[in-house]
Amino acid sequence: MNPVTTDLPHLGTSIALTDGGLETTLVFLEGMDLPCFAAFPLLLDAAGRDRLDSYFRHYLDIAERHGLSFVLDTPTWRANPDWGEKLGFSREALVDIDRRAVAQAKALRAPYVARGMTVPVNGVLGPRGDGYRPDMKMTPVEASDYHRDQVVAFRDAGADMVSAVTMNYPEEAVGIACAAMGAGLPSVISFTVETDGRLPSGESLREAIETVDDETDGAPAYFMINCAHPSHFDSVLAEGGEWIRRIGGVRANASAKSHAELDAATELDPGDPADLGQRYRAMRDRFGHIKVLGGCCGTDHRHIAAICDACL
Repeated sequence: MNPVTTDLPHLGTSIALTDGGLETTLVFLEGMDLPCFAAFPLLLDAAGRDRLDSYFRHYLDIAERHGLSFVLDTPTWRANPDWGEKLGFSREALVDIDRRAVAQAKALRAPYVARGMTVPVNGVLGPRGDGYRPDMKMTPVEASDYHRDQVVAFRDAGADMVSAVTMNYPEEAVGIACAAMGAGLPSVISFTVETDGRLPSGESLREAIETVDDETDGAPAYFMINCAHPSHFDSVLAEGGEWIRRIGGVRANASAKSHAELDAATELDPGDPADLGQRYRAMRDRFGHIKVLGGCCGTDHRHIAAICDACL
């Protein structure tokens, strides 16, 4: 099995950062109303765009202070046809959203790049259905067809890569990797796991990664784990195996709660930033090839700063 590719520029450095939990920060810390947990409608007005830029600058500044690369996401996790329809967006409108998202990210990164920082723009795709439940399963071919418009929009707008985030069953991940390969864009597949370290669909993380690699001839640049506390997947990584070399990044939750508990939560569980940082340090001590570090639900710039402090 091939290790993590080094073709993407941020992988040639010691560590690359991502942001934390965009939607949970906006909802629970900034008091915003995000119907369907979708941040992409903020791109449609100046106030919303300013809010997004302010959010991402916190993380860009942390990376710059530490001399690190930063993977700059587009806020498009919900910008697919099913979720778009719920929010009143046509397919054409979503393509425009994706292009706007890339353009805004490129403008935001420009001064950092001018100062010598590596900041790839990452077009983000989310699951067709619920991130915590595999409730709208597709075949790989169906998934490729379903997500292709968004991937192509990212490519045409000049994104450097795409990431499928919070994937909860392998077939959708296979389809997105194929769509990205067809569009000529590097892809990253990020799976989420339950408290037992298995995907919500029941597969082990190893089975999911090996399925995607087998069915795409190793197309993804690397894999990630997101939306799970490190305690949920520590034992999985401890099993060892060559497949772990394909995991290039982690975006963990600050909370150790299960997906069901998080889904029902009315208050944010921010966990302990220092503890999260130490868990990342322990992971990096064992698996130094895991270079892309960030956060997911319940994390903000404090958690990313703590991860930097612990891992550097």
